[in-house]
Amino acid sequence: MSSQWTMQPTPLITQLANRIVEHMRSEGLGEGERLTERKLAELFRVSRSPVRGALRLLEEAGIVRPTERGGFVIAKPEGMLPAALEASSTDDDEQVYFQIADDRLNGRLTERITENELLRRYGLTRGRLMRILRRIANEGWIERLPGHGWAFLPVLTSLQAYEDSYRFRLLIEPAAILEPRFTLNRPALERCREQQQWLIDGGIWEVSDAKLFELNSGMHETIIECSQNSFFIDALKRIDRVRRLIDYRQMLDRESAIGRCREHVHLLDLLLADKRIEASEFMRQHLTELSTLKTAVRTKRQEKAPQDLQNKRAAAE
Repeated sequence: MSSQWTMQPTPLITQLANRIVEHMRSEGLGEGERLTERKLAELFRVSRSPVRGALRLLEEAGIVRPTERGGFVIAKPEGMLPAALEASSTDDDEQVYFQIADDRLNGRLTERITENELLRRYGLTRGRLMRILRRIANEGWIERLPGHGWAFLPVLTSLQAYEDSYRFRLLIEPAAILEPRFTLNRPALERCREQQQWLIDGGIWEVSDAKLFELNSGMHETIIECSQNSFFIDALKRIDRVRRLIDYRQMLDRESAIGRCREHVHLLDLLLADKRIEASEFMRQHLTELSTLKTAVRTKRQEKAPQDLQNKRAAAE
């Protein structure tokens, strides 16, 4: 039976699908030739999950088809392969998503709002709005009310609260690694290491800020889950949920972010080598430096804002 791609493909998956088509063309692969997730993942230095999504996208486009034995084969002759798949509306959705986030952080959206108000404000179709609202709801900063209303949930909105969240993380994350019941989830940590290495190897230039947040926060949550201390685990997940929006604003430039990813790999290597004391101390150092860097980003932006406003006024005159 044909598999179905039930979610809007991400920019990464669309780009990967185009790279697979380019690979077919450059290698002269013909109709009926088999494509395997493992080999494609190794070729493009990504995990199997985005490769699977890209193959499903290519299936929808009629470029590949599933086989009875599993996997996919090429469904079109080389001469009929498209130059590129049409980009999805994900990029436009991402822009609206961040505009909603920014409006919420700046108090331009009330705590409760109707779908009709959002439709008028952002000029969306109801289908696009619902897709974006489902994403926001899944991330935990909005919930549906009876009828057509929605309520925004509490999030961090001030720099002081953001800094306080790091102070709290400095208390719980290094301590969690030293918990008596700490047990390595080796497969999960190895997956995190693979993701971080992929970012270092170039993936960081392809992912959105939202996806980068998910990969990095997900790594920290995977580590704290090894503590088996439900209070630590629940506390960090709650912090990640409420800091999401302000963290988008504090996002480091990608060159600096690569450095943080390298630190993540080193931290994971310490844990996988069962060097928990060293890992705990490195976690403390990592969070301290990260908090300092992100505070500096915010301070620089605050200092730059008045000059930007002055420049705009001068241009208007």
